[in-house]
Amino acid sequence: MQSKALTVEAYIAELPEERKEAVIRLRKEISSNLPEGFREEMSYGMIGYVVPHSLYPPGYHTTPKLPLPFINIASQKNYIAVYHMAISAEEGLLDWFTKEYSARCKTKLDMGRGCIRLKKIADIPYSLFGELASKMSASQWIDLYENRYKK
Repeated sequence: MQSKALTVEAYIAELPEERKEAVIRLRKEISSNLPEGFREEMSYGMIGYVVPHSLYPPGYHTTPKLPLPFINIASQKNYIAVYHMAISAEEGLLDWFTKEYSARCKTKLDMGRGCIRLKKIADIPYSLFGELASKMSASQWIDLYENRYKK
């Protein structure tokens, strides 16, 4: 579900009460742990962390006028989602995350290619998402993106 909010604050304001605190906590963990070079903005109707054009002028290959996406947080119909563009492209990162998730959470990991679905707010491992955000610099993401995705 994409929001039409123009700012992150407006996006959060329109969330259902039961999800606001979880999204705020995820945002805080991710933004406070991201290496330098990423920028927070509304991206694809969600809270996004992107590599801005000032750092990577080509932008996203499918829509070059948009900056290169890295992580998004979204309140979907039945869950909160964290989309991580690099997790499915970097096997070591995926292995680390799945192992850590299993060690820290009593719920089974519900994950698609780059989408981590968080259905039970009480079981969200917030600090794990902060650690995940810290694992890759903007320049490492650019290199991985160009090697794996850009054709």
